[in-house]
Amino acid sequence: MLQLSGQDASFVYLETPHTPMHIGSVGIYDPSTAPGGFVRFKDVLSFIESRLGGARSFRQRLVRVPFDLDHPYWIEDPEFDIEFHVRHIALPKPGDWRQLCIQVARLHSRPMDLSKPLWEFTVVEGLDNVEGLPPGCFALVSKVHHAAIDGMSGVEMSAAVHDLDASMKPPEKADEWQPENMPNVADLLTRSYFNSLRQPMRVMETIGRSLPGMAKLAATVSKGDVSIANTKMAPKTRFNGKVSAHRVWDAVPFKLADIRAMKEAVADATVNDVILAIVGGGLRQYLDDKGELPKESLTAMAPISVRGEGEKAALGNLVSAMVIPLGTHIADPMERLQYVHDQAVNSKAMTNAVGARTLADYSQLIPSGLAGLAARLYTRVGAANTHAPVFNTVVTNVPGSRVPMYFCGARMVAMYGTAPVFDSMGLINPVYSYGDTIAVSFTCDRNMMPDPENYAAALRSSFETLKAATVATPAGKPKPAPAAARPKAAAKPKAAKPATPRKTAAKQTAPGRKPAVRKQGAK
Repeated sequence: MLQLSGQDASFVYLETPHTPMHIGSVGIYDPSTAPGGFVRFKDVLSFIESRLGGARSFRQRLVRVPFDLDHPYWIEDPEFDIEFHVRHIALPKPGDWRQLCIQVARLHSRPMDLSKPLWEFTVVEGLDNVEGLPPGCFALVSKVHHAAIDGMSGVEMSAAVHDLDASMKPPEKADEWQPENMPNVADLLTRSYFNSLRQPMRVMETIGRSLPGMAKLAATVSKGDVSIANTKMAPKTRFNGKVSAHRVWDAVPFKLADIRAMKEAVADATVNDVILAIVGGGLRQYLDDKGELPKESLTAMAPISVRGEGEKAALGNLVSAMVIPLGTHIADPMERLQYVHDQAVNSKAMTNAVGARTLADYSQLIPSGLAGLAARLYTRVGAANTHAPVFNTVVTNVPGSRVPMYFCGARMVAMYGTAPVFDSMGLINPVYSYGDTIAVSFTCDRNMMPDPENYAAALRSSFETLKAATVATPAGKPKPAPAAARPKAAAKPKAAKPATPRKTAAKQTAPGRKPAVRKQGAK
């Protein structure tokens, strides 16, 4: 048995019927590269079954301590059944992008069975009318509970079921997995008792490690190397209240080369800075169109992996975080990029002063019973509606493969992300890169964002205006940012830049989309 860390266990405690705490991905595949030019569901089952030894999460289930007196444990599930975890559905005709978005939102909104290994794969066939894709593509929608993986360890799990070519060679290492017996209640309570005796020592160790960092932070602030001027609560928005059980999902792909060219406009800027500036511009436009743009800048929480080289395949979460203002109060896209870069540098300096690993360790200090009770009470009393949020949204960047990947012999042509939302944080933006594309996906509560096509249009508009302001023309002069190029997405489908469906294959890049409609989501 392996016990969950305090950080991993927090995602179990936060789980409610309205706030399922799983992350995942939406991979899209062209089956023409598979043997015979197609992929059958029974081929998918046998392929995944042959790769289960590549990641521990596949066959480990959760065992909770009675009354949550201690954090739960992982055991090797003695009742594992792969057919429970791999499902198969198809889109009705015409099988377009909007239909896929609705289906992904529905799948994502459904909580997982916590008595089983915490993952699900759903094969979605019938993607026959998506711009940029050949007819006959299929999607693999994955769900993995956040208690089991973070973004980086999720990449390791994804690698277990993908190849670098279409040959479908079986793994070289034999699968030596063995199930475990379910622990009895007396054993769990005994472990809980001895763990409680060690808790004061863990508290002292963590505080001891943090004191030098706190002193270093105070010194850097006093010297002016780090500013704490923006360390305050975020402004209240429509995304920062109690969430419902319904979700919307969409994704907007960009060329990675364009993002890299845009970062050159600001000294030492990074790809992450550009993405944050694009999200900031998208949120500015979306809220401004509704007359709800705060005067203060919205902020984003950006997770930071603290995995060491020997922890790449470790189960669970090893992350800390930074809170970065998004510059939503700044109209000029170039000024917003500079602002975001400066704030990211400052936030990173503050995190480094204390130590990202030390900040992550603070989650171990909260007693398990108290953590579970606090999470349940926070949701039940609707506390999210009564206070200012710590941050407005999450932007999490997960680097993907730069070379083509294959699932069951089918070539991956696009990869997007899904992620959980919860009370006080109803919008999350997972950023996935694959090949020459980087995509900003988003998951949101449907009541908070009934028109996801408008936010997608705002992200595209933000990208175009930032590109125009930062990327030089062939003559060597910066492109002028269009003064009034921002579309009004809510009123007309034109804002979403609808593309004409093509019946034949185009470039194997991320899909476009047809004219959007007003509502998407899940019931």
